[in-house]
Amino acid sequence: MARRCAVTGKGVQTGNNVSHSNIKSKRRFLPNLQVTSLMSESLNRTVRVRVSTHGLRTIEHMGGIDAFLTKTANADLTPDLRRIKKLVVAKASAAA
Repeated sequence: MARRCAVTGKGVQTGNNVSHSNIKSKRRFLPNLQVTSLMSESLNRTVRVRVSTHGLRTIEHMGGIDAFLTKTANADLTPDLRRIKKLVVAKASAAA
């Protein structure tokens, strides 16, 4: 599984550890990824997503996972989120 956020696309960055004597050695900065279960109101079930904490705040700011998926273009979503979006849109159109 890649170390990449499904919402924001944040991934691993590289840099240097710099010692007191200014010796540089390579290191990796890993994103703060969390596996969370988000409740989908239209599907009436939880959806497990691996997102960064910033991505989780983005989802909550937009009004939940259903609102986030419907407002976001398919090109900006991962294949897993596209599959969930398809289910959410189908359920919403069936209810309307």
